[in-house]
Amino acid sequence: MTGPALPPTLAARLSSADRPLAGMWVCSGSPLVAEICAGGGLDWLLIDMEHGPNGLESVLAQLQAVAAYPVAPVVRVPANDPVLLKQVLDLGAQNVLVPMVSSAEEARAAVEAVHYPPRGRRGVGSALARSARWNRVPGYLENAAQHVSLFVQVETADAVDAAAEIAALDGVDGVFVGPSDLAASMGLLGQQTHPDVTAAVARAFEAVRGAGTPVGVNAFDPAVARSYAEAGAAFILVGADVAMLARGSEALAAAWVPEGTEGPTVSY
Repeated sequence: MTGPALPPTLAARLSSADRPLAGMWVCSGSPLVAEICAGGGLDWLLIDMEHGPNGLESVLAQLQAVAAYPVAPVVRVPANDPVLLKQVLDLGAQNVLVPMVSSAEEARAAVEAVHYPPRGRRGVGSALARSARWNRVPGYLENAAQHVSLFVQVETADAVDAAAEIAALDGVDGVFVGPSDLAASMGLLGQQTHPDVTAAVARAFEAVRGAGTPVGVNAFDPAVARSYAEAGAAFILVGADVAMLARGSEALAAAWVPEGTEGPTVSY
């Protein structure tokens, strides 16, 4: 019996893309919202465990919800933890993003966590896991490296200095630059577009691209996102589910609720 085929990883899609791949954060923890976003026509989604209310069960439900759509889901784990990475991979996440990677040593630890021996130290549980569709994917163990892509985040001043070494490491499929935490590490909290921050982002871009590795970035401002695309970003997060809902509900209130009006009176 021929088993199921897994979709291409984000790394594979990047290797054949002729334009920057646009994605959005999915932070709500809702499979329904994830499915709505998956059908919107974007290239990839980031299911966020670092700052979103997501655990293993909700990540699984979201991966299942978006599986019917031609979008690449990426799961951002909350930390560079080999146990958590193993669990997320076994849920069927093919693309993982590890935050706060500031050195080649930390990147190497992530590479080892997502690959089976002898290359790495990922625990073997494919017969029990959705990753291999419970051993229905032919040759999953032998070809597991083709089914997983690893992205790491450069988001501190020290990480920018180490970006070339991080990006050159075998097994790092892409580097994602985080301007928000980068700004904070530079003493410019909340100033992602400060000239010093954008200059640091540019240095990271140059280092990562110089290593021949795709570089990505987060940029909700369309003008900033386009400038990063012109600077060579291969994948960009251009919005977030919760941010769009927040701004959309505020726009409705601005249009329909007179300024200074108190909220509705509730009787009990």
